[in-house]
Amino acid sequence: MDNKDKNIVLIGMPGVGKSTAGVVLAKVAGYQFIDADLLIQKSEGRKLSEIIEKEGIDGFLEIENKVNASIRAKRSVIATGGSAVYGEKAMKHLKNIGTVVYLHTSYRILSNRLKNLKSRGVVLREGQTLRSLYDERKPLYEKYADIIIEQDKLGIEQTVAAILDKLENMA
Repeated sequence: MDNKDKNIVLIGMPGVGKSTAGVVLAKVAGYQFIDADLLIQKSEGRKLSEIIEKEGIDGFLEIENKVNASIRAKRSVIATGGSAVYGEKAMKHLKNIGTVVYLHTSYRILSNRLKNLKSRGVVLREGQTLRSLYDERKPLYEKYADIIIEQDKLGIEQTVAAILDKLENMA
């Protein structure tokens, strides 16, 4: 795939602004915007929270991996769900069709943003805390990232500018 046709894939914890920054980034770059969580809901005909409730976490992760691994796109910004990094097949596919950008936010800022995890469809195992989830996922985000954006002090526009700047420096 030609570099100019490559996608931009956003990964990171819930609440870091993948969808919000993704929409703005797509507009600025002249790309399409794809929300992977919405693709999952469309393919299953139900909300993420309903899928998790009925299929359990492992069932949800299996569905997420399958849907993300089947994304066919060019010149798109793809905002993934926070748990996408658990799907090795999907992540290999996404790295193959795009540049993976990890939007990193410190735990302190994230915990202030995320008050109700369940309503957001956040994948938490029994007894798991936001802290343990953050610590479990951070190395996975870092493993798959081509670019890491430290966004603690950045607003949406600054995050988008930082992504575009780093992408330009890769070219």
